Amino acid sequence: MLDFKMKCIAIIPARGGSKGLKNKNITPFLGRPLIQWPVLACLESELIDSIFVTTDSNEIAEAAEGAGAIVPFLRDQEFATDTCTTEETLKYALLQYEQKFDDVDIVVFLTCTEIFRDPGWIDQCINELLNNPEVESAFIGEPTFKNFWSTKNGRFKRFDPSMKVHGNRQEKRPNFREDTGLCCATRASIIRSGYRIGDEVSIIENNKYSYNTDIHSKIDLDIAEYFYKLYKSNCPEKVSFFTKYAK
Repeated sequence: MLDFKMKCIAIIPARGGSKGLKNKNITPFLGRPLIQWPVLACLESELIDSIFVTTDSNEIAEAAEGAGAIVPFLRDQEFATDTCTTEETLKYALLQYEQKFDDVDIVVFLTCTEIFRDPGWIDQCINELLNNPEVESAFIGEPTFKNFWSTKNGRFKRFDPSMKVHGNRQEKRPNFREDTGLCCATRASIIRSGYRIGDEVSIIENNKYSYNTDIHSKIDLDIAEYFYKLYKSNCPEKVSFFTKYAK
């Protein structure tokens, strides 16, 4: 591990203008606004120095601060549009934070819509960067044994020639889907350059939640609540964090 203290902050973007589910980021899940769940997860981290929510909404800011985050300023409207990318939002938020406070070494990115998150993943991701100087980003990955195709010059092509052989699931190596919204720790220099993750990465396998959801509609919210009930009935240890903070 590096022998000096690195400044690590969490940045949670949550703009006010949501179309699929009105006021999405303050919509209740288990009695709490969605924005509070990633904040509470970050509070369980031993390595995060500050939890910064970037938003253009006073209501979201109030809910975030009520859970323990800081919202020292509201986001400019040009960074709160439908077309503004997450990368632009993170870069802008980091530069804002550093201008007002201190320089940052590691940024942890989380969303409040990807709900089933193990709080322990946060320090796992951060430690990958602390213990491995060559690693630029560490994030949660969803393992899959499916084969994938893309299009090239109007024809379908396998992602990788090895996918031609299907074989037994037990003998295959998994591919991983980026689930950075669950947790992604990245060196601040990468965020400043306008990217979410670097080229040298470490992937933390999500082997805890077989079913997850990204909440952008009322149906997504209903599914998340149903999954919670299933987890609580069949494997309550998987949702003990949510049960602990549910109202």
